[in-house]
Amino acid sequence: MDKVMVAMSGGVDSSVAAHLLKEEGYVCSGAMMKLFGKDGGQNESEADARAAAVQLGMPFHIFDMSDAFEAHVIHRFAAAYSSGATPNPCVDCNRHIKFGLFVDKSREMGCGCIATGHYARIGNDNGRYLLKKGMDLSKDQSYVLYSMTQEQLSRTQFPLGGLTKREVREYAGGKGLLNAGKRESQDICFVPDGDYAGFIEDFCGVKMKRGRFKDTDGNDLGEHSGILRYTIGQRKGLGISGVGPLYVCAICPESNTVVVGAAGKVYSNTLVASGINLIAADRLDAPLRVAAKIRYRQREQPATVRQLDADTLMVEFDQPQRAITKGQAVVLYDGDTVIGGGTIT
Repeated sequence: MDKVMVAMSGGVDSSVAAHLLKEEGYVCSGAMMKLFGKDGGQNESEADARAAAVQLGMPFHIFDMSDAFEAHVIHRFAAAYSSGATPNPCVDCNRHIKFGLFVDKSREMGCGCIATGHYARIGNDNGRYLLKKGMDLSKDQSYVLYSMTQEQLSRTQFPLGGLTKREVREYAGGKGLLNAGKRESQDICFVPDGDYAGFIEDFCGVKMKRGRFKDTDGNDLGEHSGILRYTIGQRKGLGISGVGPLYVCAICPESNTVVVGAAGKVYSNTLVASGINLIAADRLDAPLRVAAKIRYRQREQPATVRQLDADTLMVEFDQPQRAITKGQAVVLYDGDTVIGGGTIT
């Protein structure tokens, strides 16, 4: 029988994923990745994951990946904010940890593939693996999985891809799973209080310097409390006033300046992305019509993409988009299939 290593979080999704695989006849082991903090910062989740594995009759492992997580996720997170970008650490975690180190570790332990509780699907078209949206579009996580390679897709299963969240909860309840009603976390795992600026200051051991607000004409509008505390399109919490509402239009770390302007100043038709990963093709040899997302919760927008070189895409939207933000991911779709994506520069 095929052996599968199931990434266990302590939540209902990973538990149902494991149960479904066991019912299909797979030999499953459970594992939790210790990612951060002196004791992992995950004691409650670890206990829940272990209990779920015991209930399902699976061996349970703890993989200490905290050093790699700090290097590939937290350092990148801090560096991006410090450079005026707004990163998505879940993308880096998926790229380097969950579908990188975790896949490697499972292979070392004799497992042919891994499984997670992500809401996405994997297809195959004439030998090429494809990443597709989950059937529950309100929970679809394909956006944060766009960096998966052909090798990673070939060694991964997403048992929940064809289910809705409601169906997962009902299944868990019907099977008497311990965490059937457990509430899911919405925050970045290593910043549970949502204070990104405070976390980065503590992590780097440096207090951000105050700087100046400028309008788009270069006029000084007052003092800001550190560039870490602002993101493109932000209106609330600026502490300054103008003739009308003001929005963050640009963050300039070299001058420690935050540029603000009217609502129209935060719209743009075009973006450039680097660090690209293409799933549906090796390369885009001609302009391609796509549906593109520039944020996880955004609805896809019609656009045309051109590949400029081996590592760069240009995306031109049919309509101006609000707050295209450096550091976020742009993900390209053809229907429910992920073409690929990259980091907005």
